[in-house]
Amino acid sequence: MRVAQILGIVLCTALLIEGQTTAVGPGYLGFDRNDYPGDQALPLLRQTFSYAGFWLNNPPGAHADTWQGKRPALESAGFGFLVLFNGRLDAVLKNVSHARALGKLDADAASAAARREGFRPGTIIFLDQEEGGRLLPEQKAYLFAWVDGVTAAGFRAGVYCSGIAAHESGGVSVVTAEDIRQNAGARKITYWVTHDGCPPSPGCEFPRKPPLPSASGVDFADIWQFAQSPRRPDFAAACQNYNRDGNCYPPGVNPSQGLHIDIDTATSPDPSHATP
Repeated sequence: MRVAQILGIVLCTALLIEGQTTAVGPGYLGFDRNDYPGDQALPLLRQTFSYAGFWLNNPPGAHADTWQGKRPALESAGFGFLVLFNGRLDAVLKNVSHARALGKLDADAASAAARREGFRPGTIIFLDQEEGGRLLPEQKAYLFAWVDGVTAAGFRAGVYCSGIAAHESGGVSVVTAEDIRQNAGARKITYWVTHDGCPPSPGCEFPRKPPLPSASGVDFADIWQFAQSPRRPDFAAACQNYNRDGNCYPPGVNPSQGLHIDIDTATSPDPSHATP
């Protein structure tokens, strides 16, 4: 799942200790998941997390958006937000021109959904870019048209994308977040990176001093998703602290409830700057 800078002064010292990355600084934990956790779960989740992911359209693989209409409940419970819009996969982007048109169409849809949910102008909306590696020309055309459209509508643009190095032929490595940034021109984009490999990720942990996003290896990241449910064996095989079913559950939650989560860390308790 991508620059207007997150507010706050960041003092970051990253240390590698016994294979685990730790950081000193004002990090804030958050969670995201495809399905809304339910109103009854919010008080318990708020004991650990400062903010929650919030989908504006159907999450990947889902046929409905269960987050619709839930902004007031989350805000009343004290949560900040990571506002998300699910982007298109490369398979549906026929060519650069078609991709650019879809990007504009989806930017309009994201902006309209954000207004409908009551998010104020200036809120950062993150485009969920699920596919990693070096983006193809049509993928970049789609993403940048989306960024331009969201910005023109009065919101700010972010992207959720991979912070993991993908290896190309000839021994070349590329990190999706860096590839996007290098090709973004003057566009201001906030980056939410995912890197769930241990290290640098602490795995399914809820530290009192969360690692800062820069500890992901992407020094310009404002948010870092460091754990996913289920654990991805291709990337997170060395992470030994997930539940035996492969998922990550918040403190105080019985796995039988099925309330598994992805864990994020940010330099703000409201990374989308969505609340007054």
